[in-house]
Amino acid sequence: MEKSPSVLTKQQILHATEETLRRFGLDKISVTDVAKVLGVSHGTIYRHFKSKSELLEGATEKWLDSKIVKPLTEVYQKAEMRGMDHLQAYIWTLIQLKQHYAREDAELFKIYAKVTEDSAELVSRHIGIIIEQMSEIISRGPIKTNRPDQLARAVFHATMRFHHPAHAYEWKSAAIEDEFLEVWGLIRKALS
Repeated sequence: MEKSPSVLTKQQILHATEETLRRFGLDKISVTDVAKVLGVSHGTIYRHFKSKSELLEGATEKWLDSKIVKPLTEVYQKAEMRGMDHLQAYIWTLIQLKQHYAREDAELFKIYAKVTEDSAELVSRHIGIIIEQMSEIISRGPIKTNRPDQLARAVFHATMRFHHPAHAYEWKSAAIEDEFLEVWGLIRKALS
């Protein structure tokens, strides 16, 4: 017996999509596979999501919010941290999260990388949250600037090699942490 579409929530569908992605992978997943996990017809999924693309974008947004933004927000909110040390801890957490999920949750990271190419709006929203939090960290510290948002964006871009999915193949290098510390040393010196 099929579940009632009115009882089925978007969150349940997105959770089932994550499970299905891990099982079949991005290249082989279908809306029908997700529907089977939920015990509904694929038409029921389409009542909540207009297309497979929209479904995958929703799963990516959920993944980004729970796996990246939530832990970053915890670092952002640490009141005992200040200035460059706080900013470094924030960026380093971003880097560690992205590198961890590239290794440990490869199928969902793969979809994140794919959606990064296809959905500028989702990526802009995600980056906007990060830039906003970094900007606030900068404005609370000793760094003197009239444009903390501009500085936050510059730091984000300067460290992109360490957290952008296009560079994931480089993260396997044993020297990647040392390379980040070299870049961070330059950023710290420039901002001091």
